[in-house]
Amino acid sequence: MPHFEMTELPLLSRSALDRAEELRGDADALRAGWRDASVLRVNHRGQARIEGAELVLEPASGLGDEPLPGAVFLGRRDGRHLWAVRVTALTGELGDLRLIGHRLDDSSAGLLTTAVAVLNWHDSAGFSSIDGAPTTPTISGWSRHSTSTGHEEFPRTDPAVICLVHDGADRVLLARGPSWPERRFSVLAGFVEAGESLEACVAREIAEEVGLVVRDVRYLGSQPWPFPRSVMIGFSAVGDPDAPLTFADGEIVEAHWFGRDEVRAALAAGDWTSTSDARLLVPGSVSIARGMLEAWAK
Repeated sequence: MPHFEMTELPLLSRSALDRAEELRGDADALRAGWRDASVLRVNHRGQARIEGAELVLEPASGLGDEPLPGAVFLGRRDGRHLWAVRVTALTGELGDLRLIGHRLDDSSAGLLTTAVAVLNWHDSAGFSSIDGAPTTPTISGWSRHSTSTGHEEFPRTDPAVICLVHDGADRVLLARGPSWPERRFSVLAGFVEAGESLEACVAREIAEEVGLVVRDVRYLGSQPWPFPRSVMIGFSAVGDPDAPLTFADGEIVEAHWFGRDEVRAALAAGDWTSTSDARLLVPGSVSIARGMLEAWAK
């Protein structure tokens, strides 16, 4: 099976959130909607309160009579406005996208993904990248203005490629980073450099990380990955399983070609948290990597 396609959208790409972009700059509409709005509180670890499989949203009116400075307008759900705010402390049961993303419905997953991504950007955008002056949030959290020149900056997203390398038949190349426990493997990934196409990035990253030349690079799908503010762009590529693997840049400490049956067994066993003693454990469903492996292993 030299070519394959993903059969489902990645979990974090299934957002059903109405972003209501037309309201972001409408101060009067946002002020009026604040009375019945809900707020998602997110701490600096990207965690929010949960109850069972639900995010805990709180009445915005409890925070004041109008939108708070620094709050981010996320959109609408069931006609009500939704906002996110950064907080220093939370109580109760907490969860982040990596741990609870698979439990959330499409709307809640989109809500938390967007909140974490934009709040992470605000944390690092307090000074203008153009003139170094302090910046202030505008457009209900969707831009920041320089206090010196008025220059406007928008939430940054860093593109990264993630590629499933296979041999065109029944083997797939999976690798382990230096900080990962033994037996935990995934597909290869890396950030896109300035002036580089996505396809060129795939070829460069794989050559740098494992010393392998690949061909037949094909797009599979994409997924927001707000850790801290990326989008993962998925590809497949074909490589020679008889070619030597080299780990020159230090980002990979171990890589092996695994058979389709072995990948199927790992998928059936669960994810990286599995208690299986198999030599292969694979990522959980919140990552696009798992969807890529599931599509290839069919």
